[in-house]
Amino acid sequence: MEALVVGAGVVGLAVGRALALRGASVIVAEAADAFGTGVSARSSEVIHGGMYYPPDSLRARHCVEGRRRLVAFCASHGVPHRLCGKLIVATGEDERAALEGIFSRGRANGVEDLAFLERREALALEPALSCVAALHSPATGIVDSHALMLALLGEIEDAGGALALRTPILSAERRDGRWQVHFGGAAPDRLIVDVLVNAAGLGAQALARRIEGFAPERVPRQVLAKGSYFGCTGRPAFSRLIYPAPVEGGLGIHLTLDLAGRMRFGPDVAWVEAEDYTVDPGRARTFAEAIRRYWPALTEDRLTPDYAGIRPKLTGPGEPAADFRIDGPAEHGLPGLVHLFGIESPGLTASLSLAEAVADRLDA
Repeated sequence: MEALVVGAGVVGLAVGRALALRGASVIVAEAADAFGTGVSARSSEVIHGGMYYPPDSLRARHCVEGRRRLVAFCASHGVPHRLCGKLIVATGEDERAALEGIFSRGRANGVEDLAFLERREALALEPALSCVAALHSPATGIVDSHALMLALLGEIEDAGGALALRTPILSAERRDGRWQVHFGGAAPDRLIVDVLVNAAGLGAQALARRIEGFAPERVPRQVLAKGSYFGCTGRPAFSRLIYPAPVEGGLGIHLTLDLAGRMRFGPDVAWVEAEDYTVDPGRARTFAEAIRRYWPALTEDRLTPDYAGIRPKLTGPGEPAADFRIDGPAEHGLPGLVHLFGIESPGLTASLSLAEAVADRLDA
C-alpha cells in the first residue's frame, strides 16, 4: 500500500509512522521547508493528563491513551520529557465547583492519580501559590516537541518512508481505484497513491475543498483562536505547571515550564480572522493581572513577549467546544481518504493514539 500524508506536524508524522509500521510505503508531504513549523511549533509542549474533556469524546479517549503511548515512546526513544505534574487551581470559592467538575471528568476518563487538594495541601507542594483548592495531576508533563517529531520521522525513514518538503498539494481526485494527487513546488507533478491522509492542521479545510468528490458541505468551518505567550525572567518560583480554572476558548493563562525549568505563561485567547504571530507587548498587563490571581508575587516587568500560536478550532466564541473530527471512508464514502479537522490541544498528547485511529479507519 502506498500512502501520502499531508502535513508534517506532530500528528501527520505520527500518522506516517503508524502507517509505515503497518507495512505501507509512506511519503509525508509538507508545504514548508521544514517539518513541524505550524501548529506543532507553537504549543505549550505539555503532555496533558486528560481531565478536561467530556467522557467518551475523541479528545478524552485519545488524550488519555495518547499520553500513555507518548510517555512510553519518549522513554524508549530518548526523547527529552518530564512528568513534572500540574496543579489546576481555584483562586476563589466561586471556582471550586469548576474544579470539582474537572475532577469528576478526570476520574471518568481514567486519569491516573488525580487528587483534590485543599489550600494547605496545595501550598505544601508549591509555597508561592495562592489558591483555596487545587487538583493535582502527577501524570501531566512536558516534552521537547521538536525532538519528538524528529524521532517520529526517524521511524518513518527507517521503515523506508520519506519526507517531501516544499511540496504543497494542489488537488486530488479518485481515478481507477487510487488517488491521483497533484502537487506544486520546484517541479510540479503528480503522485498516485492508495491512501491519502489530510493532516494539514490550519490548512486542512482548504485542502479538503480541493479534493474532487469530497462533498463541500462536509468541510467544517474553521475558527482561528490566537494565543500569545510571555516568558518570565528570574528564578523559577514553581516546579510544577500551574493552571487556573478554564476560560472560554482555552484553559486560561497558565504557567508552563520548559525542560530547563524556565517559566513561561500563556496562551490567552484572541479570536482572529487570519494568521498573525506577533506578540503585543501591551498584553503583559492583562497577563500579569491574570497570573497574580495564583502568583501574587509576580511583577509585570518580569514578563517578556515570547511567541504566539493559532488554534484551528471548529467552534467560535460563545459556542460549546467541538470535538476532534476524524472523517474516514465510513463517514464520507470515499475509499482510502481520511481528513483530520480541528486537531488543536490536546493534539500533541493525543498524536500517537490519533495515528492508530487513522490507520484503523484505512484498514477497515
